[in-house]
Amino acid sequence: MKFRPCIDIHNGKVKQIVGGSLHDKGDEAKTNFASELGADYYAEMYRKDGLKGGHIILLNPVTSEYYAATRLQALSALHAYPQGMQIGGGITAENAEEYLEAGASHVIVTSYVFQGGQINWMNLKTLVAAVGKEHVVLDLSCRKRDRDYYIVTDRWQTFTDVKLTEEVLAELAGFCDEFLVHGVDVEGQASGIEEDLVKLLGGWAKIPITYAGGIGSQEDLNRFEEISGGRLDFTIGSALDLFGGNIPYENLICKLVE
Repeated sequence: MKFRPCIDIHNGKVKQIVGGSLHDKGDEAKTNFASELGADYYAEMYRKDGLKGGHIILLNPVTSEYYAATRLQALSALHAYPQGMQIGGGITAENAEEYLEAGASHVIVTSYVFQGGQINWMNLKTLVAAVGKEHVVLDLSCRKRDRDYYIVTDRWQTFTDVKLTEEVLAELAGFCDEFLVHGVDVEGQASGIEEDLVKLLGGWAKIPITYAGGIGSQEDLNRFEEISGGRLDFTIGSALDLFGGNIPYENLICKLVE
């Protein structure tokens, strides 16, 4: 179990948002924290502290008037920490190599692979052929519906018909190096983890999985470790003191567990 840092970028700024509040129309989101510091500042901090495998997420769609500014911030972070961070947001087989050449260790993909409510196997295979599975992270971020978790796309706004199960994890694992999974319903709320989701992921965990969502205190983190069996990595956003929260960043980098 180890801490994976994050840099979320929205409307050209490093932000922490409430996950379920993100809307493409009007580029709106309920914001917990907006930084006046650039993405490169955070990437350089993570580099100095030896934190690898974190993620940079572009939260604006390509059609947004803010996309160019958001992308510029993301590229500055990659340049500050070459091979130290992954990047997601609008990744396709056509542009993935560009981000790897800019310094990303992996590309994180959701909407390109999950289309029309289903897994687009052709797109997934095309992506793997373009950059190699060792550079691919599949984002299986999900929301609960009828007591099951379903993968969501388009910056967590659209439900797919793909239920997150151990069978789906096993099938997709052959096409990627890692999974990233946000519990979207608790993302950005620091209100406690999605325990059923953590149990599912921790019970499988045959490749690296990073969980995000709801960790708001040391007690939440202890509970996460207990439920996951220490088999999952984690990220903390809004609850981290770097982003206006109460969990000390220094505590996390001093307690890294491989």
